[in-house]
Amino acid sequence: MKHRENSLYVDILTQSDRADISREAGRSAQARPGALWPAGAPVLAARQPHPETAMPIDQNDPVHARIQQLIDTHDVVLFMKGDPAMPQCGFSASAVDELRTIGVDFADAAVTTVNVLEQLDIRQGIKSFSDWPTIPQLYVKQEFVGGSDIIRQSAASGELHGMLGIAFTPPKAPEITVTDAMKAAVAGAEGEGPTALRLVVGAGFRYQIGFDEQKPGDFVVASNGIQILVDASSARKADGITLDFEDGPQGGVVIDNPNEPPKVRQLSVQGLQKMLAEGADIRLFDVRSDEERATALLSDKAEQLTPEKAAEVEAIADKSTVLVFHCHHGGRSQQAASYFLSKGFRKVYNVEGGIDAWSMFVDPTVPRY
Repeated sequence: MKHRENSLYVDILTQSDRADISREAGRSAQARPGALWPAGAPVLAARQPHPETAMPIDQNDPVHARIQQLIDTHDVVLFMKGDPAMPQCGFSASAVDELRTIGVDFADAAVTTVNVLEQLDIRQGIKSFSDWPTIPQLYVKQEFVGGSDIIRQSAASGELHGMLGIAFTPPKAPEITVTDAMKAAVAGAEGEGPTALRLVVGAGFRYQIGFDEQKPGDFVVASNGIQILVDASSARKADGITLDFEDGPQGGVVIDNPNEPPKVRQLSVQGLQKMLAEGADIRLFDVRSDEERATALLSDKAEQLTPEKAAEVEAIADKSTVLVFHCHHGGRSQQAASYFLSKGFRKVYNVEGGIDAWSMFVDPTVPRY
């Protein structure tokens, strides 16, 4: 599955996530541009004492009593923002992802989650209950584990598996391929400081890439003369990744990860131009109206996606057929691409920026409208 980032340095954390990092790991959230985190900053927060030893529980506090009852009556309790189906922050998504990867079934009656965004009293109460300032927070069999960083660390080491009674297979160094284009991009971006790239594969296959120093437990992978640092938690999801780079206004790092579940792939107009020039075996569809097509055409190879054509495509038996969709700016084509992805097609692309981007960056003779 290919995934493009619009710069060499990928940092997908939200501002609220950054604030949580700052509080939880005790480091500044103001990382220098192009870095995943400040040089020398700890990757993982130090594990805090169990709440029973950290501070006494107020038995007269009704919120603490509710929290204690949840912990006493479930093997796994995750206090989070949102729910497992739709986490509302990156750290909660990461916690859910780690637990699912281990094998925790959120449908199990012994497992429960608490959406603190809907229970504001618990949102504040759990912080004093656990003596831990951030969300999410995980309890396993009445023992406090910690926040998202500690969950990642415990999952990577096998400690969390042991707490849950789940067999643990130690991770191994992933195989990563760096293309010549990516190697050149890295060489052009290097400056003072670390020269190794860190690759993090987070929840929902969100990526972070940047220069960093090696940390304890990192795998060091060499490819095409580039050193890549991968933490144990990312290793399984990073195995088989290819790191490529596309130049141009819509270019950036292109990540091809075979471990990603199917999703609509975003294709730059330069990438489409290359596909067409090389005669790639693709089906290109234009989802615009007749009036729009009369104004401008991207390519005579683009088939108009009429209802009849859509039914014909849906009936294609080979679901590995490459489908590429474009419209004016990319919105309608994204919807069309998502529809065919839901029908079992595995290689579905949406042209970013649509024909308007094609006019600006590839063929200025195509009218803009």
